[in-house]
Amino acid sequence: MSNRSTPIVATMGIDIGKTSFHVIGLDRRGAIVLRQKWSRSQVEARLANMPPCRIGMEACVGAHHLSRKLQLYGHDARLMPAKYVRPYSKGQKNDFRDAEAIAEAVQRPTMKFVATKTAEQLDLQALHRVRERLVGQRTGVINQIRAFLLDRGVAVRQGQRFLRAELPRILAMPPSGEIEATARRDAGCERLSPLCGAVSDGPIVRCENTGKLCESSLQNLAL
Repeated sequence: MSNRSTPIVATMGIDIGKTSFHVIGLDRRGAIVLRQKWSRSQVEARLANMPPCRIGMEACVGAHHLSRKLQLYGHDARLMPAKYVRPYSKGQKNDFRDAEAIAEAVQRPTMKFVATKTAEQLDLQALHRVRERLVGQRTGVINQIRAFLLDRGVAVRQGQRFLRAELPRILAMPPSGEIEATARRDAGCERLSPLCGAVSDGPIVRCENTGKLCESSLQNLAL
């Protein structure tokens, strides 16, 4: 029976995936002594039973959570920007070579690491990102409305407050007769008219019985 001891991993690089993690372990001389693919459920269990070592990962989705867990197990978990890891990649790109590049990069004394965020910091970051997305969507809707109005010869200054100020006046403008003409040409509106008595209320078509907008007429306008 062989008496060879299991090599001790001094440095580890983990390429984080959605369902599987590719792991490369290096000994103190830099030789590869571990090359495995672990599922997400296996990562914490296996690393919890390993001697403490330095573990490098790219700062990506899920990396901060895993880094906090590994630090609790006594490991020196460090995160790095992906752009700083890329120069250490060798040969054709694949997951194991990415993990090897991470293991090489985390040993560099001049490497710039990313601080591991706490759960509270990630919550605050999520709020800012959601707000940024909603503001971007609102800006897109405002610009679309301004473009539609420009097609009808109505110019509104750029900015949310100018559109809010101008919309009541625009909606109160007398009808041009185009909506009624479009409704008469639309078979769907012809069927709805006897049922709900759609009438023109400025540039908007309103149902007399329900008070709701008649969208079938609006969809046929060349806005």
